[in-house]
Amino acid sequence: MTFPPTMNPVVEPLSWMLGTWLSDPPGAGTFPTLQPFRYLEEVYISHVGQPVLNFSFNAFHPDTHKPMHRECGFIRLKPDTNKVAFVSAQNTGIVEVEEGEVNGQELCITSHSVARISFAKEPHVEQVSPHRSPLTGALATVTGLRLFCPAQITRKFRLNSDGKLEQTVSMATTTQPMTQHLHVTYKKVTP
Repeated sequence: MTFPPTMNPVVEPLSWMLGTWLSDPPGAGTFPTLQPFRYLEEVYISHVGQPVLNFSFNAFHPDTHKPMHRECGFIRLKPDTNKVAFVSAQNTGIVEVEEGEVNGQELCITSHSVARISFAKEPHVEQVSPHRSPLTGALATVTGLRLFCPAQITRKFRLNSDGKLEQTVSMATTTQPMTQHLHVTYKKVTP
């Protein structure tokens, strides 16, 4: 018989993020170069007893349910501080390290470094501001997939008064100024 691991006390300040979350309602995306769009998303945030949380974000087209953006990684807290690191690998060929702070039930992080495969599509993102959704790299519209390759990203996660997890992202590309790009609210479906 296997028992669930005991949570490492270092990540206790992030325990409000744990669980399986589903977008409710669908997430909304916009950007000056895109038609507004919607997406569904499943989020899994867990731990295995180490001083990190594991996460995966899986986005789907709201009508066809075809897979869109995928992202997975780890969230670390610097012991005895509110300093957080978010390490992410995406199916678009982007790898990010973001750093920031957790304050209560809100996590704000900004890109520290971003790497991308050599053949990523332009325009490349220059900055992303205090909001985020997991679709930062790949954006789906009804007509197909477009890639935006970040050079900097800032995300905001918060647990709202209804117990739902919210995530928003804003970004700037080499051709567009800073703009809110995505917003999604999730309901918890498993602890």
